[in-house]
Amino acid sequence: MGASSLIVLILAAIAFSAGGIAVAKFLVKGTKNLQKGQAYECGVPTHGSPWNQFNVGYYLFALIFLIFDVELIFLYPWAVVVKQIGMSALGEVIVFLFILFMGFLYAHKKGALKWM
Repeated sequence: MGASSLIVLILAAIAFSAGGIAVAKFLVKGTKNLQKGQAYECGVPTHGSPWNQFNVGYYLFALIFLIFDVELIFLYPWAVVVKQIGMSALGEVIVFLFILFMGFLYAHKKGALKWM
């Protein structure tokens, strides 16, 4: 269960990927038309250029969600072994949560959490 299984896994992934692409190339008849090159948005025909600018608020909202999502990824392993680690880890997690809470307050003050 060492490097050999990793090599087998990588080779299997390459084989499945290449096999799927090869089957698609040989069995599927490819047709080229103007409609296939257009952007698809929920079945509604697009008007104008597909390169539109989005409001930066959506980006900020997604980043804040990602920060708190990653926070849970860090807290789960800590919660599993909290009895074995001891009280010093509790203090470290409290500091970690305090820093995240201060970031949350800053984002709230700047209005990053207001939906458009």
